[in-house]
Amino acid sequence: MIGFDLQRLEHRWPVGMPLSRPLGEGLHELRSNLPGGRSARLLFFAAAAELVVVVGFIKKTGKTPKGELDRARARKRAWERVHE
Repeated sequence: MIGFDLQRLEHRWPVGMPLSRPLGEGLHELRSNLPGGRSARLLFFAAAAELVVVVGFIKKTGKTPKGELDRARARKRAWERVHE
């Protein structure tokens, strides 16, 4: 499921709900439903002609966990330092 959703995202970017939503600061969330009613999330950003996935997790609450969002922001900054 996640691979299929990631492929849809890659070939149709930019995409909105229900597949993807912006989180601010250039980050976006890929929303993927898994068997058994579970949900996976990939946090990513767009850079030039690339979509860079920086965090992936199983969603357990209604909100994106602050720790995952902080980790995504830090990884985005680190990627930008190396690639710009």
